[in-house]
Amino acid sequence: MPVIGFNHYNLRAPRELLDQLRAFYCDVVGLRQGERPAFRSFGYWLYAGERDVLHLSEAKPGETRAVDVATTFDHAAFTCTDAAAMEQKLTRLGIKFEATFAAQTGTKQIFFRDPAGNGVELNFALGEA
Repeated sequence: MPVIGFNHYNLRAPRELLDQLRAFYCDVVGLRQGERPAFRSFGYWLYAGERDVLHLSEAKPGETRAVDVATTFDHAAFTCTDAAAMEQKLTRLGIKFEATFAAQTGTKQIFFRDPAGNGVELNFALGEA
């Protein structure tokens, strides 16, 4: 059975950090909070367009799942528009970032970290850069 697409990724954190992540991904990255089924655990679903792409789940005190551990996760990447406006926004908010141009793909890339230290990559097509 082949994989036919990407569904979402999940970040799990204590409630205080979870709320910071929700605000960051909505206010800085540009995702929007949307509908989430009534699961037993608390959380948020964040959308890009009509797709829920980032799930944020609350980690309970004493939970056995690891939080803040070294992993192989490097970053999540999003396709965006208006690179200049994003760079201005990141600068205004005091968020350190690195902008590069990937000649192989013809895209401008902006890299930075979320409040939990996870990598974020924003990709802008040549006309949007």
